[in-house]
Amino acid sequence: MMVVNLMFKVCVLIAVISWISNAAWKLKEGKPLFGGPATPEERISEVEASLKKTTKMLQVQVDLVNKKIGTEIEKAQKDLSTQVQETTSALQSEIRKLEGRTDRLDQFMNEFPDSDIVSRKEFEEFIQEYGNHIGMSNSTEFSLNRVSLDEMKLFAKEMVEREIERHAADGLGIVDYALWSGGARVVKHSEPFTGGKTSWFAANGRGSVHSNAQKVLEPSFGEPGQCFALEGSSGFVEIKLRSSIVVQAVTLEHVAKSVAYDRSSAPKDCQLTAWHEGPDDDASMRAQRGVHMAEFTYDLDESNAQTFTSHSDQPLVNMVRLSFSSNHGNSALTCLYRFRVHGFEPGTPSSLTLQT
Repeated sequence: MMVVNLMFKVCVLIAVISWISNAAWKLKEGKPLFGGPATPEERISEVEASLKKTTKMLQVQVDLVNKKIGTEIEKAQKDLSTQVQETTSALQSEIRKLEGRTDRLDQFMNEFPDSDIVSRKEFEEFIQEYGNHIGMSNSTEFSLNRVSLDEMKLFAKEMVEREIERHAADGLGIVDYALWSGGARVVKHSEPFTGGKTSWFAANGRGSVHSNAQKVLEPSFGEPGQCFALEGSSGFVEIKLRSSIVVQAVTLEHVAKSVAYDRSSAPKDCQLTAWHEGPDDDASMRAQRGVHMAEFTYDLDESNAQTFTSHSDQPLVNMVRLSFSSNHGNSALTCLYRFRVHGFEPGTPSSLTLQT
């Protein structure tokens, strides 16, 4: 215990001596015993040290902020790159789908001519007609991308309705002056086909008209066999029209190839003559009064109802004679499904609108 006290006192003594020595040195140098730096140089030095320390701390903070910003930018770049890759992949997938649809459309358009619905030419004609309808007949002005699909559907609907109306109006939309229900009559014809049975003319007399003759002047509605059959590959029918008219054209109809069993009985090379017959004229002189109106050929590759224009200047007729000198290969008979006569009555405008 005494040793500890002794050492403690020695330490205190040493500390006092050290402080007295330091105080003596400060007094000798002219420095104050207590307080901060006494000279301006020391104060400046102390401020510089403080500024250096503060600057270093600020630099550390700036470095930390820069590092954090860099990390956020890198993360944003990665996220953006991921989104761009995902969007690009989705877009490429849609483009591939669109290319596939385009290929199928091209294939469909190439197969269009073989379709029974509508040919490619008819489709292009529809597009051209629609372009005319909207006032863009020039191909450089008209583009499918510039029109409304709803407007095109409406135009197509109107076209279909017009076609339905036209076909409902006797198929052609042209007045027929040789229509049985309108008052026209077959007044004479060549030998009817009997199929080996007793000659109809021998039984009824050559001045009679066969009961089937009116089929030539009635709609057949495309049904095979609903015709007036004449013997052989040549013959004629003479028709009294419902009224006196100026003849402009005639239409000869046969059964459509889509439903026909055999079309070899269709008439081929035909002639049309016409004349005006009064109530007091001699019927036996009809052939001498006939004026040649037209010659035409019925083509099996065309529509089943074919219209032919008359080129005669005959002003007014009420009788016509359809003659045929050949058919399409059937030597036994020739079938007449329907024959129509078009024109206009005196004092009325022409109602003829030929369908191309």
